[in-house]
Amino acid sequence: MSLHATPLSHSNPDFCAEINSVDIANGVSEAECHWLEKAIERYGVLVFRDQVINDEQQYAFSENFGPMELATGDVTAHTDRRLSMKVNDISNLDKDGKVLQRSDKARLFGLGNMLWHSDSSFKAVPARYSLLSARVLPEQGGNTQFADMRAAWDALEEDMQQECEPLICQHSQLFSRASLGFEDFTDKQIQEWQPVEQRLVRKHPGSGRRSLFLSSHIGGINGWPVPEARMFIRDLTEHATQPQFVYTHHWMPWDLVMWDNRTTMHRARRYDHTQPRDLHRTTVSDEYSSLETIQTGKTTPLRT
Repeated sequence: MSLHATPLSHSNPDFCAEINSVDIANGVSEAECHWLEKAIERYGVLVFRDQVINDEQQYAFSENFGPMELATGDVTAHTDRRLSMKVNDISNLDKDGKVLQRSDKARLFGLGNMLWHSDSSFKAVPARYSLLSARVLPEQGGNTQFADMRAAWDALEEDMQQECEPLICQHSQLFSRASLGFEDFTDKQIQEWQPVEQRLVRKHPGSGRRSLFLSSHIGGINGWPVPEARMFIRDLTEHATQPQFVYTHHWMPWDLVMWDNRTTMHRARRYDHTQPRDLHRTTVSDEYSSLETIQTGKTTPLRT
């Protein structure tokens, strides 16, 4: 095994790294998986270049790192899908592979990916890792930015850390979409996507480092008036997404990027909506909610 990590962030050498000598299509050994788990524990984001893979190979690679999450992360997840329920469709394409019209509901819902967020924070048990494979890219734009929530936590003043530590936030995907003016939800959808509670501060089970659990899905803080809660979260998000905490990934065809949702936030950037952008995401679920992990002292195994 000759794996090597090359740091990609000039401002933070312990955030984001490119990994060489991995052939995802042909599978990885147990020793390689263990090495990669230690690497993502340190860097938060791993970049694998030139990984020409299909969905089955991507899913098989992802399974090495924990229990898998089905692609139930959006309101239209069960209708008119072009990919299986094992894979999240991060694209601007319809079920026939054609570019969606500008006013298409699915496209408008997908614009929420351009908000800073953590995947599946609106689920009681959120995501551990996300793995995103670039299949078709626009001529320019459409990059993805990642923010280091550990470094953002470390940079807070002590009194702010103490204020954040006990707070419980309410996460809902309907809130993040409504913040963009997208409110075309049925009563059934509103009932299905009720807010879930997550701690604002998490302790990583591997490294022991604390980080902010921020996301555009946060619509409230338990015990706080809504306007004050949203202003507080907005201020924290502005702090956590300062340039020194952010790495911008400029996609190349067949890149695969893997990140730890427990220590990062991310967002997509704009591109020409008339050009196809097709990325496929597999998602490894955590085993406990952020509440359970802190309150019971349970730790999440690196692999099951």
